[in-house]
Amino acid sequence: MGSSRLPGKVLMDISGVPALSRLLERLRAVPNVDDIVLATSTYFGDDVLCDWANSEGVRVWRGSEDDVLQRVVEAHRSTETDIVVEITGDCPLICPEVIELAVETYHANRADVVANVVQPSSYPQGTDVQVYAFSLLEDVERRIDDPAVREHVSLYFYENPEIYRLLNLVAPASCRMPRQRLQLDYPEDLECIRRIYEHLLPKHGSVFGLEAITRLLRDHPEIAALNAGCEEKAPR
Repeated sequence: MGSSRLPGKVLMDISGVPALSRLLERLRAVPNVDDIVLATSTYFGDDVLCDWANSEGVRVWRGSEDDVLQRVVEAHRSTETDIVVEITGDCPLICPEVIELAVETYHANRADVVANVVQPSSYPQGTDVQVYAFSLLEDVERRIDDPAVREHVSLYFYENPEIYRLLNLVAPASCRMPRQRLQLDYPEDLECIRRIYEHLLPKHGSVFGLEAITRLLRDHPEIAALNAGCEEKAPR
């Protein structure tokens, strides 16, 4: 809730529903995800997130506000799961089909990490999914004290490709828009996401896919341009 660029962003209204609830609708549409846990902080400002999670029947784990890596490790440990599907809370347009593809690809290959964020990425920003063994994340959490790694949960994997087997998902040609922002960080992002829902919700229901989104943005470049001037913060 304490986002510096858009405070309270994850509970902001998107077509009558909080942004986190839009994300949750999409996560619950993924057949191979067994459990969902919200890893938030002990900061009192995040109490409202616990209230939201309780109302939605979502498991919650509260941990360090600054040491996000430790918080996420503890959250997954509480679920007793061995595979992590990492999704950030500011992606209300995440595509269930892309998450399912990542999970299936992970199971079908001898990769340490399957993701669509390895650079150069071909997917729109804000459709990020990462799948990896929980034991790998526990190992990083035990050994690495680098502040950037403690803040950006899986950063260590991508900065050490000589250690980990990374498999990068490539977007189909119809969805290949790597410069397009679909995450929620700025007021302009919120306006763009709201416009997308206004167009696609009546036609497709609440869990429309990435192909419908990219088709809309190509047909309506004025929507795509709403947040074109916003920049992603680098992890270092």
